[in-house]
Amino acid sequence: MDRRDITVALASGTVLSLISTSILYFYLTRQRSAPPAPLSPSSRAGRGQCIVEGVDGLIGNTPLMKIKSLSEATGCTILGKAEFLNPGGSAKDRVALNMVRSAEASGRLQAHTGSTIFEGTVGSTGISIATIARARGYEAWIVMPDDQAKEKYQLLEKLGAHVEKVRPVSIIDKNQFVNLAKRRAQEMNAATSKESNGSSPNKAGYFADQFENEANFDAHYTTTAPELYEQTQGKIDALVLGAGTGGTLSGLACYLKPLIPQMRLFLADPLGSGLYNKVKYNTMYSPTEKEGTRKRHQVDTVVEGIGINRLTRNFDLGREHVDDAYRVTDDEAVRMSRFLVREDGLFLGSSSAVNCVAAVRVAKQLGPGHVIVTLLNDSGQRHLTKFWSDDYLEEHGIRHDLAPEETLDDIVR
Repeated sequence: MDRRDITVALASGTVLSLISTSILYFYLTRQRSAPPAPLSPSSRAGRGQCIVEGVDGLIGNTPLMKIKSLSEATGCTILGKAEFLNPGGSAKDRVALNMVRSAEASGRLQAHTGSTIFEGTVGSTGISIATIARARGYEAWIVMPDDQAKEKYQLLEKLGAHVEKVRPVSIIDKNQFVNLAKRRAQEMNAATSKESNGSSPNKAGYFADQFENEANFDAHYTTTAPELYEQTQGKIDALVLGAGTGGTLSGLACYLKPLIPQMRLFLADPLGSGLYNKVKYNTMYSPTEKEGTRKRHQVDTVVEGIGINRLTRNFDLGREHVDDAYRVTDDEAVRMSRFLVREDGLFLGSSSAVNCVAAVRVAKQLGPGHVIVTLLNDSGQRHLTKFWSDDYLEEHGIRHDLAPEETLDDIVR
């Protein structure tokens, strides 16, 4: 090789090095400012395609199913993400796992030290926490209103959780279930500190705080939302779901909206919740109460798991992305659940039924040909004594009958 060849080779190598360095710099800086890249089809193994590590490995990567009856009746493609297939039976498994992992990473929890996870919940998050706690070496102390479906308490007890039932009261009451769970954690930490003479014991009481803990939001931003983007290949015209803590709604919205700017986000809200009016009129108000003064139930509805009368940190993170809201009555939710069993064999819980009612409303508003995604949060198995009990519904004047000739238009008008 002569001197000219060597010079050409060196110059070529320098140019290639500069180009590759520039590409790498652009990629790294873009990654810091953009939403996480959508998952590639090969980046996540499908369910049943690999061996997973314990209960943790069963959480997430849930299927997205076409709900045939709703799609055929509306002319839209209505898709439901089957979160009821998580091992703890609901989407809250994602949240529970991420809250525990975050606490472990920050040093607030250490496994197999006698530490206890405390949470205030209407059921599903408590069941998920009890599942994760048992799998990772913790105790669970769950504080709940005493008016929830009794099978939720039974499930928690079978999972080894301590269940404390309290009277349903407003968040301004110190004995409201969330406030009491926080206090129980503080009491445990004070007692442990006293026993250890002021040293720093590993045993701790950890208040998970699902309503304000951003690990809730992060769980859906980093798992549920990328899964949906991959499953739909980014083709979503509308996303429809209810909100309790607001973590699911905000996590999905903040991830998907930048990637699918034309996607519209609709809130599905049950009776008694103030979020509908907050979205529509920027006033937290329901017809049954004034903001911050409620002394009775959290939400006056047979629906459990969604609806609230205060703004949470998690909901506020994505509130700007909500385009519109629909209010769903108990009659509509109950009859929708019966319709889905009759037509699709889908046995869903109350919040999932609310989501489906709102999804049909959105389909009617947008017209045929659109892709509408909602979440199927849990199954009807933990709602047998309330939402799925004909006796309970009749006692409370909620219509549950569905004649063979009745169609979707008879349920959602």
